[in-house]
Amino acid sequence: MPKTALRPSPPPLEANDVAIVGGGTVLWFVAFLVLLPFHSTLAAQGRGDWQWICLAGAGLGLIGLWYCRARRAAIARDRAAAAAAAGGPEHETNGQSPANG
Repeated sequence: MPKTALRPSPPPLEANDVAIVGGGTVLWFVAFLVLLPFHSTLAAQGRGDWQWICLAGAGLGLIGLWYCRARRAAIARDRAAAAAAAGGPEHETNGQSPANG
């Protein structure tokens, strides 16, 4: 059987990670607020840690937001550097040496 030519892999899809993580963080915090009035009832049933789990989820979501924003900024810097390198030094300085101004 003849081998078929392999197609190149498509580029990875970019999602809006900040919106996804932000939505999850908000949901965890809302769950904490919803469970807050029921603290004594939950504690009596042995489930007093549920609200703190929700608060921990919201806190970890804030860390995730920071990470996603830093990642997005790093990707943008990398793309800008790649575009500048593809343009060449004469493209950036209009044919003049950076030392000459």
